[in-house]
Amino acid sequence: MSVHADSGRAQGGRGPGHQTRAALLRLLEPVIVETGLDLEDVLVTPAGKRRQVRVIVDGDDGVSLDDVATVSQAVSAALDGSDAMGSGPYVLEVTSPGVDRPLTQPRHWRRASGRLVRATLSGGEEITGRVKTADDEAVVLDTDGRERRLGHDELTRGLVQVEFNRRGADDSVGDED
Repeated sequence: MSVHADSGRAQGGRGPGHQTRAALLRLLEPVIVETGLDLEDVLVTPAGKRRQVRVIVDGDDGVSLDDVATVSQAVSAALDGSDAMGSGPYVLEVTSPGVDRPLTQPRHWRRASGRLVRATLSGGEEITGRVKTADDEAVVLDTDGRERRLGHDELTRGLVQVEFNRRGADDSVGDED
């Protein structure tokens, strides 16, 4: 899900690209947190004569279109109120992370509760299991009917696996007349 907002406010100051990714993260994180979401990343890429500023946000309850609109307005105001983008025009995109986003933070694992994931352990081993629970200390994976508790220091990253034929607990199985 993404919304594009065109913002091209010309402002005095330095030219494009003078701000580092880290500086943009520092500028925008409190703005995003105030909306009740988490800032996952900020990417700036050339887009013709403009730059594209892609702001990736997430929340425990997902990200709605209303959330995207609120964040887009707040981020646009923060960028226009600073010299972060210099005097050049930019296109703002606010989006939620895709299914291919690596699970690297405790909050990512918590939000993947119930999902099938492939996890890479710090020793290089890869395991696949369903996230039963996750908190700031550890993740519990169900791997073939066995629960395995892994501390975040034992995990390097995880990837959610796309399941096309997964049945929910309340789905019926078999023929019904």
